[in-house]
Amino acid sequence: QVQLVESGGGLVQAGGSLRLSCAASGSTVSIKTLGWYRQAPGKQRELVASITSGGTITDADSVKGRFTISRDNAKNTLYLQMNDLKPEDTAVYYCRASTGANAYWGQGTQVTVSS
Repeated sequence: QVQLVESGGGLVQAGGSLRLSCAASGSTVSIKTLGWYRQAPGKQRELVASITSGGTITDADSVKGRFTISRDNAKNTLYLQMNDLKPEDTAVYYCRASTGANAYWGQGTQVTVSS
């Protein structure tokens, strides 16, 4: 079992920045891929960015050049640095951990970008 707790969300003006964190606990040694997903009202949950244990990063076209995903394996923490935020980035952001056999989700953190 893996437990995930996100933090760092909030209200920010367009053009501003936020840094999300996701602290993992439990069977963290089994985690292969960590990722950030988001879900806006009335929309499906979508991948924002993911990073494997080997450091391979995948990110959505909509956030390229603005968001940066990173992980600190020693602290079992995942980060998402979000710069130049836009109103369309408003969503609940979720952390996801995959062990290959199972996937675990955090409770989510709200990010609201005002225009």
